[in-house]
Amino acid sequence: MFIGEYQHTVDEKGRLAIPVKFRADLSKGAIVTRGLDHSLFIYPQSEWNVLAEKLVKLPISQSKSRAFARLMLAGAMDVALDRQGRVVLPEYLREYAGISKKTVVAGLYNRLEVWDEAAWKKYKAETEKDSNEIAETLGELGV
Repeated sequence: MFIGEYQHTVDEKGRLAIPVKFRADLSKGAIVTRGLDHSLFIYPQSEWNVLAEKLVKLPISQSKSRAFARLMLAGAMDVALDRQGRVVLPEYLREYAGISKKTVVAGLYNRLEVWDEAAWKKYKAETEKDSNEIAETLGELGV
């Protein structure tokens, strides 16, 4: 289970150190892809397989299904931890997420999200401001 928020930097070669507590879950393979809200998602291989199976079953006749599958699948890349617990974030994904140096790695149960630090701070401030409204909406859904 991935939880928590960690600040890290991306080096000049595009390498990002994965927080130590998450490395074992990613040691058998991982996938990085375009996420939502201009973040990157990193999934352990096993979780990625579950998501990919769902994506390929979406109705191809619906444009939003095709668009979401393309966003997630076409942007995906296999990554492996190096000896120092780093993964290389491909340049096209760093560009998509606006990541240059300072990042936030956020654990979200079955995936990690990687954000540009400034974008994360802005997103988090907006979400925290709307937290009561969000809680009410989720309460209606049984959460």
